[in-house]
Amino acid sequence: MPADPTPATPAPVPPDEAQAVLVLRLAGPLQSWGDRSAFNRRDSRPQPTKSGVVGLLAAASGRPREADIADLVGLRLGVRVDQPGTLLRDYHTVSDYRGRPLPQAGVNAKGIQKPTSPAKDTHVTHRYYLQDAVFVAAVQGPAALVETLAEAIRRPAFPLALGRRSCVPTQPLALGAVRDGTLEEVLAEEPWQAGAAARNAYRRRAQRSPEPFSPHRIDLAATFDDPSGDDIMQDVPRSFDPRERGFSTRRIRHAWLSVPTGLDPTTPTARPATAAGGHDPFALLGW
Repeated sequence: MPADPTPATPAPVPPDEAQAVLVLRLAGPLQSWGDRSAFNRRDSRPQPTKSGVVGLLAAASGRPREADIADLVGLRLGVRVDQPGTLLRDYHTVSDYRGRPLPQAGVNAKGIQKPTSPAKDTHVTHRYYLQDAVFVAAVQGPAALVETLAEAIRRPAFPLALGRRSCVPTQPLALGAVRDGTLEEVLAEEPWQAGAAARNAYRRRAQRSPEPFSPHRIDLAATFDDPSGDDIMQDVPRSFDPRERGFSTRRIRHAWLSVPTGLDPTTPTARPATAAGGHDPFALLGW
């Protein structure tokens, strides 16, 4: 996968252009956010990548893989870790049901996969997923574009996924209307979105702790696009066209945010509300 070592710089925004923030809840039984892995081992980053979020927005907007995504790449991204989840390894063996040797990943000049040499009858693959994770991702950009994306998320043109096509998001995906303010301000004020088990555990900890412990706020890790950031991610897509796929880098800043929990220590925890009038197939799983 070709990479551009030069960090991507968002397109300059005219000083008089209004900005807005779209807030997304990225949650589901399984997620997988790959960046550099390929072939027989597919890893997952511990939190959503910019490529994954941009791909989700492009799918919701109905953009074909060959479409220009420069406006989406130019959005500033912030991700908050509300529930980190745990890593799951999915072990696969692959063979041809006809008993034929498997082709290799490379193709010849005509686009036909080359045969394995020596002939290989079985491939072993490892796929990694995050299970039971919850993230709050926010994108900031021109208000007109963000409003269009918010509507697209509510009525997506293509099926949406959390990194891989098999990883379906739970509801709600969009957390309310678009917001004013910066990414940092919006993510610091959006209530905690963890599942019921994590929220109940946090309440019990608050009730039993001998030290002063507030059940009303929790410190959560977050990352933000920042040209002055001290870390680099290679997850900025140049194109989703299968013939021209490539990625460049971006600088990010790590931070901690004090976030309202939305908990009342005296009452049971309520599940986050699903989309109004929508069908949530994961409701029986406690999502």
